This record gives sequence, structure tokens and C-alpha cells, in this order.
Amino acid sequence: MTSALEFEVFAKCCTSRARASTLRLPHSTILTPIFMPVGTQGTMKGVTPKQLEDIGCQIMLSNTYHLGTRPGPEIMEKVGGLHKFMNWKRSILTDSGGFQMVSLLDLSEVTEEGVKFRSPHDGSDMLLTPEHSIHLQNVIGADIMMQLDDVVSSLVTGPRVEEAMERSVRWLDRCIKAHKNPDTQNLFAIIQGGLDPDLRRRCVEHMVARDTPGYAIGGLSGGEEKDQFWRTVKLTASLLPEHKPIYCMGVGCVDFVSVVCLWDPLHNLFCVYLSSYAVDLIVCVAMGVDMFDCVFPTRTARFGNALHPTGQLILKQKKYEKDFRPINEECECPTCKNYTRAFLHSIVGKETVACHHLSVHNIAYQLQLMGQARQSIIDQKFPQFVRKFMYNFHSGHEYPQWAVDAFQSVGIDLTIDNEEGKTATTTTATNVKTDEEEQ
Repeated sequence: MTSALEFEVFAKCCTSRARASTLRLPHSTILTPIFMPVGTQGTMKGVTPKQLEDIGCQIMLSNTYHLGTRPGPEIMEKVGGLHKFMNWKRSILTDSGGFQMVSLLDLSEVTEEGVKFRSPHDGSDMLLTPEHSIHLQNVIGADIMMQLDDVVSSLVTGPRVEEAMERSVRWLDRCIKAHKNPDTQNLFAIIQGGLDPDLRRRCVEHMVARDTPGYAIGGLSGGEEKDQFWRTVKLTASLLPEHKPIYCMGVGCVDFVSVVCLWDPLHNLFCVYLSSYAVDLIVCVAMGVDMFDCVFPTRTARFGNALHPTGQLILKQKKYEKDFRPINEECECPTCKNYTRAFLHSIVGKETVACHHLSVHNIAYQLQLMGQARQSIIDQKFPQFVRKFMYNFHSGHEYPQWAVDAFQSVGIDLTIDNEEGKTATTTTATNVKTDEEEQ
């Protein structure tokens, strides 16, 4: 299949599967591993395109389903695509709309033809077929387009998972046939198969035979156990071609690490969730994944939470009232260079600009984290980076067993002291084979 990208792996970790690469796209050159912030309808909530450029963002994600309903393809085609519409000069990746089969489950119906959605805005019906999804993405003009796939929750088991996997393969063929701009836009296949290793293997075999410019690992971060998550990522990534970029979609579900307070409208109360999003990213980097996205950094910013090497700062808490330090003294983002924790504490939940400041910082944190991981791979110090990152993130406390096992499976032992001579309490890796043992 014709490709509109160039992908070059220029450094590999000698211990794990982590790698540093250059991904040249029509609108920008990207250094991986890379995090892509999510601007669902062509805009990041509270952040301008210029501010994204200033903090080093090279690629962002938008959503085909939502852009297809508002502003719609006619306006997008008239203006010349999303880059011009939102004044964004760098790269864009568009999700196909398949995820809405899960997020809008009560408003959708899946058939072999496509997915029929009932608009949450005005109640009108929309039939999203593979052909229509690709048409919308061609009009949007994204550098990377995702195939329309049949998406089921990672918690679903039984025949429906195999049906979705096989339909995703058939829909990829329809997407390839409908794709009108292969010289300027790249179509990525999405590997499905739930948590079933055999289905994942079969899907990879079919998708790789289509030779798309890149591949995505889909169908995860839907509430599955973290042990199932990392094993599925590791297996799938190991089966994909080394000379193609690998994208793990929507990484960042909740886990028991650091406290985050979010409003639960279903039960009309505040819930305490515990997030390990940054750990998920570093685990996937160790498995050989190149690209990531999630709404978590900007969504948690709207609740007054700032990402930090030790987890998160809940700036609503009174302890920040007289804390005149920046969020992170080592961060170079505009928020950390110009504002204190005390100032942010005073406006969180009261002024909309607080969401803006925290969104800028949280996106910058994710970009910097990926940059640090990339540099450690280049310097052949990725295992040391992982140990230091984990020690700081968990503040020297016991690591979650799933993370210990995941890193151990690619040869990174968290029980070894980091560069500062410190190690957290860890438990012995349980029933985990390393790459050498698997071979």
C-alpha cells in the first residue's frame, strides 16, 4: 500500500523493546515515543494551537465522528481541511469514529454495512460506514487516518469479540478501497481481538498482509485488569513489523496509585479515583510502542489536578494555599515559569483560566515525559530511567505488582537501585517470562 510517511528507528534499548524513532509526516517530523493530546473537535479545551506549538507539540488527535457532525464535511471541504480551519500547521491524527461504538453504545447499532448513530446533539441518525469514515477523513486532511473498526469493550467475551475482529479486517479492505489520497494521507490498520491471544495473532496476520503505513493496538483501556492490559500490548507489539510505527490507542484508564477527585454524575457524588496513567505510558514504551493518546491530561486539569513526577497535585487542597513554588520546578512550561501553586489553588474551581493553565502544564508534562524516555533510549539508559521514574512516581512506596511483572518481562528489574542508590519496596515478579525465555 502507498505510504505518505517515512519511519526510521535510530536507537533501541539493549535490554527492553523500547525504541526511539523519527516519523516524517506531511506536516511535521515527529520524534517517538510521542504523546498526542486530544482535540476532539479540532480544538484543545482551553489551549490555543499557538500554545501547543510553544510547548513542543508536533501532532494532535481529532475525532472523525464528532467533526462529521459539527462543523460537518461541507464546511471542512470548503475551507480546505482541518489544518486551515483551526490554523494548525503541524500533524493531525484522526480517529475513525469506531470508539463511539463503545462510548455511545446506547445510541449506536452495528451491522455489516456500518454503524448507525443517533446524534446526542439533535437526535438525528447518521450511518458511519468504512467508506463514509474515510471520505470524512480525506476531507479533514489528517496526516494519519484510522480505519473504521468494529470496537467492543475489553470486558466483552465470547463470540462477539471474534465477530468484531473479523469484521474489522473486512472493513479495512473497504477503507483501503475508499482511500482517495494515499500520497498525502496515511491509513493505519487497528488490531482487535480483545484479550484473546489467538484472536490478536490472527488479526495481526490479516492486517499485516494489507501492508498499511502503520498499525494501532485497539480495544484496550476499557476497564480490563492491568495484568491483561500489558500482556496484550506486549504480544501485539511483538508481532507487528519493526519497520512500521506502532500506536497504542487511548492508553490511560484508572488504577490504584495517586488520588484524583472526579465528579460522578451517575451517583451524584465525588469519587476518589487513583491514576497510573504515566506508568501505563512507560510500560508501553518498554514494550516497543511508539505513539499514544488520551484525554486524561486535559480532563483531569478541569478538575484542578496537575500532573507531577510524584503523581498528581490536587490543587484544591488547602495545603497549597501558601505554597509559592511552581507545580514542578524542573518544568519549563509557561504555567510553571509564571505561576505558583498558591495562585492556582486560589482560582481552581472559581476561574476558567485555571483549567487553561493546568491543561497547558499537563500536556507539557506528557510531552516532556516522552522526551525523557526517548533521550534515555538514545543514551542506552532506559532501564535506569524506568527505575528512577518509578521510584519518584511512587514516592519510594511499594510498586504495583502488574508493573513489576511487566518491566521484568522485558528484562528491567525494579529491585535494582536507581542512579541515586534508592529502591522502593517491591514484590517478586510472579510467573513472568522474559523475552529470552519466551524465545
